[in-house]
Amino acid sequence: MRFLAALFGRRARLRWLHLIIGGALLMPYFLVGTVLVGMAGGGEQLFSSLPAQFVAFGLALPMAAVTGFFALVRPLSVAAARALCGVPPAVLADGPARTRQARVRTAGWYTLHLALGGIISGATLALPPFAVAVIALPFFAGLRETWLLDGPEALREPWALALAPFAGLAMLLALALAAAVAGEVLARRAPVLLGPTPEDRLAAAERRAADLAVRNRLARELHDSVGHALSAVTLQAGAARRVLDRDPEFVREALTAIEETTRRTVGELDSVLGLLRQDGEPDEEGTAHGPGLDALGGLLAHCGVPVAYEREGDAEDPGVVDPVVAREAYRIVQEGLSNALRHGGGDAASPVRLLIAVREREREREREGERELMIVMENPLGERPAVARPGGGRGLRGIAERAVLLGGRAEAGPYDGVWRLTARLPLTTAKATGTADRAEGRR
Repeated sequence: MRFLAALFGRRARLRWLHLIIGGALLMPYFLVGTVLVGMAGGGEQLFSSLPAQFVAFGLALPMAAVTGFFALVRPLSVAAARALCGVPPAVLADGPARTRQARVRTAGWYTLHLALGGIISGATLALPPFAVAVIALPFFAGLRETWLLDGPEALREPWALALAPFAGLAMLLALALAAAVAGEVLARRAPVLLGPTPEDRLAAAERRAADLAVRNRLARELHDSVGHALSAVTLQAGAARRVLDRDPEFVREALTAIEETTRRTVGELDSVLGLLRQDGEPDEEGTAHGPGLDALGGLLAHCGVPVAYEREGDAEDPGVVDPVVAREAYRIVQEGLSNALRHGGGDAASPVRLLIAVREREREREREGERELMIVMENPLGERPAVARPGGGRGLRGIAERAVLLGGRAEAGPYDGVWRLTARLPLTTAKATGTADRAEGRR
């Protein structure tokens, strides 16, 4: 029963169809081969001469092999093998064959498929009608007179006619067995010839790393934007609740700040979700959407803590600071303010101090004359909460990651009685792009 299933089951039938497709693909090359054989002098006896047909078949295979070197042959062959050969999809490569090794393997598969398909297709066309005629010999006298008129005398014996149906069935069974063996050969060779090469595996690993980098970047965007907004709204709502009966004007200002903060955050959230819908692809200018240094005014006005903001140089000039750097600088300031909200002890008498400056790089880091964007934020040390909020502790790490990916650096910690956050970023990403790409690939 298992033997019959292997010969005539669903998988066997699909593999047989795959071989028939291979025979159909071989036909154009075979016809060219017949033309070449006919030009060599065997044109009149070509279709009646089995050796001439084998010569045409031999000429067709090299031409098929050449076709297999085209890049798009592999995805077509992989699709057919997955659908008809019963090969697990994971063991086959995706995409066109780009490297020399992949094209050589694909050409080998294509040639093997067409060769076995041509043989099985030819046998499928010729053998079943002959086998049916052999099975019918004992039952039709006219058929015996036509077929056995010039045949051997032994075939007219009663015992030969009695065995004829069994011989015909054996022919059909042999054809099914040959098709099953050819299909199994293709299925076993598919992972080797159509499987991923080392270059394909490396490209897949790079794609996975790029996807993870995009996910990490979007996670940082959501953490910085939504986390800051929730911290600010929570503190402002709590302060308004405590003075609700004593200071209506303060409550009104707090509610206005909450409204502005949530409106701005919804806009930023829409921007991040837009990136997510685009699979994290950058926009036309190569930068993702997001607020820059020119949006700091709205952030500082409704951040929930008093801020003494100082500027040096032309930090807010878009012609000086690259938009990517400006966006990351905004996120660094936003996360610094979130930390000040959660952990700082600032009040109106001792506000958070923020400095955004464009200065020359430190000489020990770069050549003299090159400039960088420096962010310095200082806030008074306050009581740290006894229980950290769920998911906390990622803010400073996110700031450091943003700086490193741009080719800069960031550090934070107690300094002279205050908590100081310092970030140094390159003004443009032209130099930092290679560093960022390598870092993203390693992450």
